[in-house]
Amino acid sequence: MQTPISITGIASLSPFGATAPEMWQHCQSGRPLFKKRDFSGSSVWIAPLGETAEKELTAFLDSHTNYSKLDRTVQLALVASRKAMDQATVVAGARTGINIGSSRGATRTFEKYHRDFLEGAPLSPFTSPSTTLGNISSWVGQELGTGGLQMEHSVTCSTSLHALLNGLAWLQADMADAFIVGGSEAALTPFTVAQMRALKLYTQSENMFCCESMRFQKKHNAMVLGEAASIAVLERGISSRTKAVVRGYGMGTETLAHGTSISEMGECFQKSMAAALISANFETVDALIMHAPGTVQGDISEKKAIDAVFGKKLPLLTSNKWLVGHTFAASGMLSVEMAVLMLKHNKFIENPFYGNSRHLPEKLKSIMINAVGFGGNAVSVVLSDK
Repeated sequence: MQTPISITGIASLSPFGATAPEMWQHCQSGRPLFKKRDFSGSSVWIAPLGETAEKELTAFLDSHTNYSKLDRTVQLALVASRKAMDQATVVAGARTGINIGSSRGATRTFEKYHRDFLEGAPLSPFTSPSTTLGNISSWVGQELGTGGLQMEHSVTCSTSLHALLNGLAWLQADMADAFIVGGSEAALTPFTVAQMRALKLYTQSENMFCCESMRFQKKHNAMVLGEAASIAVLERGISSRTKAVVRGYGMGTETLAHGTSISEMGECFQKSMAAALISANFETVDALIMHAPGTVQGDISEKKAIDAVFGKKLPLLTSNKWLVGHTFAASGMLSVEMAVLMLKHNKFIENPFYGNSRHLPEKLKSIMINAVGFGGNAVSVVLSDK
């Protein structure tokens, strides 16, 4: 890294709740945050917003009625971005960029308007402007009063870490003083759940531990969907506000045999992790938060990639999807937030499905975070304490 880049603010609304202490408490509790909901006549496990997060979102919308017609994906991002910026050093301005992406975008709103169209109802004039992916960052910019770049993208499940990489590039090039990055997803709809079930990815377990992320011996896919917005603020240099420093980064793609698959040896992950270690000038890291969505192939391919890259210098491995499910675009930044908390508290959060063979070092100094999206787009980021 040419110039140290700090995370000076990070916040989320998620199944964990609305604050870092809540998230940390749930991470340590060892109890998944799933609930059963009825979707098209079937009872399905999902991970909705925690109670305090839902209350905070409701209070925000009650006091900002002009946001009532925006999609829930945008609304979540507005609250999380405001909370993240309140922690940061900079004041939002003309050189503050925003890159908040989403895998599915305005899911609920699009489905509602499309249903109206199919039923022959007159379309609302809000249909087109409220269902574009560009809604998220532009509305966050309006709320915060920024004048810099406002962009969205979708790299499905690696979206928020790709946003982080984009923020790094702009800051290193001195094209911005701060960058707001992350992902937002509110896709807990019958159609989205049906899509995952059609892919045969969704869990069929009746057990509370139904998302078997990192249970490498499983024979059946066990993914669960969640919703969240998770946002970080990046700034150049290291200051008293620094929560973690981005030491390295990498990305990788691979040739796929199928649009949703990953190669047996996780080639895209091997490329992204190797590049991140080179960028950080590290031989290994103390811990690694896996993408590990709970699918048979996704979990084991990533583990094989980790074994290939780290060899005998294997870091401690964990994930958080066994607690909150897969939040698509927000998932990578939720893992970053978990890493920031582990560094802060010098405590490693174990995954109940996997037993690490090594012990935690006296001081937890470095953590790698992985994410990958459909199409084999992997990202790996290395964080450290100050």
